[in-house]
Amino acid sequence: MVTSGTDPASVRVDSWTWAVRLFKTRSAAAAACRSGHVRVNGSPAKPAQPVKVGDEVRIRAAGTERIVEVTRPIAKRVGAVIAAECYTDTTPPPPPLEVLASLPRRDRGAGRPTKRERREMDRLRGMTDSDRGVAEDV
Repeated sequence: MVTSGTDPASVRVDSWTWAVRLFKTRSAAAAACRSGHVRVNGSPAKPAQPVKVGDEVRIRAAGTERIVEVTRPIAKRVGAVIAAECYTDTTPPPPPLEVLASLPRRDRGAGRPTKRERREMDRLRGMTDSDRGVAEDV
């Protein structure tokens, strides 16, 4: 591993996520921070929030969430091999395709389910009216 004595103790979160190639541009990293898609140690991060060794960074992009731990703060963009050494990816694996295919989906624009459809979905899930907090008819 190549280490330089000039690595800072902490760097801006937008700069670090861009430097380790989690975002294509620094402006995209800053925009993700401003819109609440980046969290540092569980709290929403502004672009200038510092990150240091041991911090957990969660990035929500394209419908998935990446969880990485900072192992080395860097401010300059580096090659992919060195960038991969600057964080530990702890993202859980995605669910199997069989599970994703079995989830019920509504057509886009189909609107809210009707009462009948909702009751059928509840029966399928094994829920009762008392589970949902609905008063039963007497």
